[in-house]
Amino acid sequence: MLDITLDFMDLAHRLQHQRALARSQSKGDAGAHSAPGESTPGGAGADDGPPLANAELVQLQIRVIALENLVIAMLAKGSGQQLELAREMADYISPRPGFTPHRLTIGAAEEMNSLVGRAGRFRRGPHSRGRR
Repeated sequence: MLDITLDFMDLAHRLQHQRALARSQSKGDAGAHSAPGESTPGGAGADDGPPLANAELVQLQIRVIALENLVIAMLAKGSGQQLELAREMADYISPRPGFTPHRLTIGAAEEMNSLVGRAGRFRRGPHSRGRR
């Protein structure tokens, strides 16, 4: 899972915060609300459209959970080469020398490695997972 500290407890609050930062950047007052060097989705002046309602955010969370589980299922049946490719992609998006690290990208790379690890538990079979 993610080893980085997030400012908010759930996806809905993080998305609302990102939209608010993007709006304030487009108005020119982002410096008071964001950390130095931190970027926001879409960049300054991006039109994010209307804010998502709570029901839409809940649907988004449900879809992300479903997609995570589908990816785990597919990786569990994938070849060793496919698992290695997933690990390489996680390494590829991780910060490299000369580039500014971004907490969301770092978190995404860690989550990708977590998905590969979780798939590995299913590759060994149902009896090797232990009791819950």
